[in-house]
Amino acid sequence: MLNRWDNNHDYHSFSNTEKVRVKHLSLALDVDFKIKQLAGVATLELERLDKNCDELWLDLRELTIVQIQDAAGSELAYVIDKDDPILGQRLNVSLSTQSSKVTIHYVTSPNAEGLQWLAPEQTTGKTLPFLFSQSQPVNARSWIPLQDTPKARITFEANVTVPLGMRAVMSAMNDAAATLNGEFTFSMEKPIPTHLLAIAVGELAFGQIGPRTGVYAEPQVLEAAVKEFEDTEKMVEIAESLLGPYPWGRYDMLVLPPSFPFGGMENPRLAFMTPTLIAGDKSLVSTVAHELAHSWTGNLVSNATWRDLWLNEGFTTYFTNRIVEAVFGKEQAELEVVLEYGRLKEELATTEFAEQNLPANVQQQDPNEAFNRFTYDKASMFVHDLEKRIGREAFDKFLFTYVEHFAFAAITTEIFIEYAKTTLLVDHADKISEAELIEWVYGCGMPECFTAPVSDSLDKVDAALSFWAKGATADSFETADWRVHHWQYFLNSLPEVQTQLQLMELDERFKLTESTNAEIACDWFRVAIHNHYDPVLPALTAYLIRIGRGKFVRPLFTELQVAGYDTEMKQIYSQARKGYHPSIVSQLDKLLNFN
Repeated sequence: MLNRWDNNHDYHSFSNTEKVRVKHLSLALDVDFKIKQLAGVATLELERLDKNCDELWLDLRELTIVQIQDAAGSELAYVIDKDDPILGQRLNVSLSTQSSKVTIHYVTSPNAEGLQWLAPEQTTGKTLPFLFSQSQPVNARSWIPLQDTPKARITFEANVTVPLGMRAVMSAMNDAAATLNGEFTFSMEKPIPTHLLAIAVGELAFGQIGPRTGVYAEPQVLEAAVKEFEDTEKMVEIAESLLGPYPWGRYDMLVLPPSFPFGGMENPRLAFMTPTLIAGDKSLVSTVAHELAHSWTGNLVSNATWRDLWLNEGFTTYFTNRIVEAVFGKEQAELEVVLEYGRLKEELATTEFAEQNLPANVQQQDPNEAFNRFTYDKASMFVHDLEKRIGREAFDKFLFTYVEHFAFAAITTEIFIEYAKTTLLVDHADKISEAELIEWVYGCGMPECFTAPVSDSLDKVDAALSFWAKGATADSFETADWRVHHWQYFLNSLPEVQTQLQLMELDERFKLTESTNAEIACDWFRVAIHNHYDPVLPALTAYLIRIGRGKFVRPLFTELQVAGYDTEMKQIYSQARKGYHPSIVSQLDKLLNFN
């Protein structure tokens, strides 16, 4: 069942890491909001694995190289290859036999895909501009010339110059008491994959949560963020009880403007979070648990290539559920797994069967395609199945040892399989066979042994759905004790075809179009669009202009496209596009054939 590719090779990097490896980055950045540009000096410390190699291959995208020097200050010759639409360009630097450092002077493009520059009016405070990065999966190369592959972990230090009165933060140790004098220094002494390099600059304040946890955010949203995420320190303690001491010192978060394209990003010491998580009732903070879980599965043990993303996201999604269970209770944890499986079923029904395995075979595609329900939810179901088979106590021991064994390493699917053969399959040979393990990882669809997750808490929602199908009115529903998860399940389980009267009745009874919960609103809008319930269009337009999170905007624009709302779709996208992150714009331009 293995594919024809070399599964150890990172097809999304030009770097020659097997011959020369960057081990440390010293970075100086000058942030210029007027021209939307970083002027950078990157000094790369090298480990010469092949003493005869006289070239250093780096990844870059739309960077202007000004000068390259060796440790003595002598200029080094270089060549930049032609541009690849997915990977960018290869920077080929000529090395002398003694070269141990290379210093690159460069500037970024105003259109760098890994950076978003926001005007003051696009922020909450509306007085100062904002900058933030998104390096995953291969966008670090658009703001730093480097070996942009998870196989090459680096330590780094940085000096960042910003306008007076603004704060810079990075995926490193941040000083909340730092004077806003325009100069900031950072250090990350533990090796991290390059997709975890992160920077943000804006009007930022800090709120303490616990001894090693806190939140950076715009002042206007800080209080709400601290309240919403107040259980974070407890989450860290729970996670440590499962996988060992927290390895990064502090776990701070940064709440970004609404254009941030993800729910969260696990940048070590400074996880990025979408403001759509601030629902006022902690109903969506499992994303906080997810980014925290990445501190072990993802940041500590990394996927070696984007084909192996499931090792990162599958274990993390499982581990998230364990944290949620410990902090918020078994009912919420069960509900979230059921919803997780519901998302997976949607993708199972719409994805080619040959693509329904855990390794994301995107070697010749955009690595963003690896971020799907199979690398997240099918992989999580696999890990849940392992726990169910061998028992929680025994599985916890395996998970702890696995993380300890591969700490600060990047591994492939095949390395995991070989490790499991010598541990899991030896210690629990009576519970799981090699054939069953292989079927889960490389097989397509769901294995015959799979049992779908259930939750007794959904019985009341199933009853409501049954009554609704038989013609009952919405007034007869008892929904006072429904959580967000119940509403998501209800909306996603409605029959595909609903009449205008039915939708009007639901909307009037439960004020769904007016929902301030981003998850409920998205699910409701999808139902409404599919059934041409036009009263949602003004609220939908405002939602898509206000929020740039890919999880919401991609399916909603897709629904508009499929439902035949071509004119409305183009009008909304034309208004919203300027506020979206460049990586989302790139994806939506292709999806919507936008010129």
